[in-house]
Amino acid sequence: MSTHFVGEGNIGSTPEFRTFNNHNNEPRRLLRLNIYFDNPVPVKDGYEDRGGFWAPVEIWHRDAERWSTVYQKGMRVIVEGRTIKEEWQDADENTRVTFKIEARRVGILPYRLESVTLGGRSAAADSSDQSH
Repeated sequence: MSTHFVGEGNIGSTPEFRTFNNHNNEPRRLLRLNIYFDNPVPVKDGYEDRGGFWAPVEIWHRDAERWSTVYQKGMRVIVEGRTIKEEWQDADENTRVTFKIEARRVGILPYRLESVTLGGRSAAADSSDQSH
């Protein structure tokens, strides 16, 4: 089961990069972010978080390793993708349910950034831009 998701939140820990063998093909690359999606509601003295939640966010992309150095703990991001429901058994054999987000896009929001440095475009980036 999955559904479309768009949410804004903060990265809560250091991004985790992993690779997985893909038989004779190029390995699959995963960047996993742990994000707190808040629900800020205006109150007299500013904002109060009501009903936020933590969710693992997975980005499967060939540039995941490079992106693992871009995303940082505390960074404000906006995520677009889909939620995936996963059921699993805990140590006591109780069925548990969790939701993860398979991200299509993770955009960096300018809160708390001191500077931004743009890199040169690679041939791979140019060809992927043209395919959209």
